[in-house]
Parts: sequence; structure tokens; C-alpha cells
Amino acid sequence: MSKELKVTLIKSPIGYDFTQRATVKALGLKKMNSSVIKEDTKEIRGMIKKINHLLSIEEIDKEQ
Repeated sequence: MSKELKVTLIKSPIGYDFTQRATVKALGLKKMNSSVIKEDTKEIRGMIKKINHLLSIEEIDKEQ
């Protein structure tokens, strides 16, 4: 059983560094309160760690 992460943008990236805004865009988050489901990988965890002050994260167990 693998895990997925539900990532929700809860704070606007306006006023933050360009790299943080680019990370929000790279995760596929466009508007406030938008959510995406991502596989739980080291790369995604690193992106989330960089902008965790803007996000809400929920772990989801994926049924195979």
C-alpha cells in the first residue's frame, strides 16, 4: 500500500520569494484553497518542506 499526499494552498504566495511562488506553481496549485493529490516521494516532500508555511498537508492511504 503506497501513500499519497493531499496538498492544499491555504495562504497566498504573494509577497514571498520567487522560488517559493515557483514551487507553488510546480506543485500544480493555482488558487487559494485549491488542492492536488501527489505521490509521497522524496522530491514532493522537499517541495512541501520549502513552502510548508503556505500549505496544509493530509496523508491518504492509496488502495492498490
